[in-house]
Amino acid sequence: MPADTIDFNIIGEDLQAVVVTLDPGEAAVAEAGAFLYSQDGIEMGTHLSMKKDAGGILGRLFEAGKRVLTGDSFFVTFFTNNTRDRRDVAFAAPYPGRVMPIELADYGGQITCQKDSFLCAARGVEVDIAFNKRIGAGLFGGEGFILQKLSSPSGRGMAFLHAGGTLVERTLGPGEILRADTGCLVGFERTVDYDIQMVPGIRNKLFGGEGLFFVKLTGPGRVILQTLPFSRLADRIIAAAPSAGGKSVGEGSVLGGIGRLLDGDNS
Repeated sequence: MPADTIDFNIIGEDLQAVVVTLDPGEAAVAEAGAFLYSQDGIEMGTHLSMKKDAGGILGRLFEAGKRVLTGDSFFVTFFTNNTRDRRDVAFAAPYPGRVMPIELADYGGQITCQKDSFLCAARGVEVDIAFNKRIGAGLFGGEGFILQKLSSPSGRGMAFLHAGGTLVERTLGPGEILRADTGCLVGFERTVDYDIQMVPGIRNKLFGGEGLFFVKLTGPGRVILQTLPFSRLADRIIAAAPSAGGKSVGEGSVLGGIGRLLDGDNS
């Protein structure tokens, strides 16, 4: 079944949401927990699989299990417009960053992306598991052996990805190489070759602050990067949290910890 053709509007700056406008009979599918609001007449339904031909209950359980491996929830939620008028349904990003619309036809009908990046899509877009074929890339590539694959049987369909910071898209020519931090890769076209490469030089490895490996991406095809992986943001928050043994950042009071105790920040 071809994917529904949907209209959308992305709102917000750093904590973005996408508002999807559905014609009568159209539907959107979203990761559980992404729902923000919907207008009257939008019917919500929770299912084990995005595919109608998943092969009975066992097939649907298998599809749900594969989604769990990619970091998504066991269930997916469909939002269907059962009225005679256009209706809106909105989905919110789970942490600061950007929502990026992806038309699968522009990516050859399929895009491979990091775990947890899928936010929502038009009905007809399928989220599946993609195994990393290289042992080195699986062990040290930042995303492990399991990635997400967004595709559509018709080769077209609108999907929405979410990632941290600002999203950067690059188009690589045949044989063109791009090296990136292992945590900054969001997605890439299936024509792009994905591998890892060791950081050159002993001093770079020990003191460069970038770890031991880069992601090596070889064109042709499109590549999407994020400027602030959530893991990096979480590490900084933990490092700055006094309750976790970190140092206070941006607090100029001469009382320090005593001041936080007095105003209740240490509770």
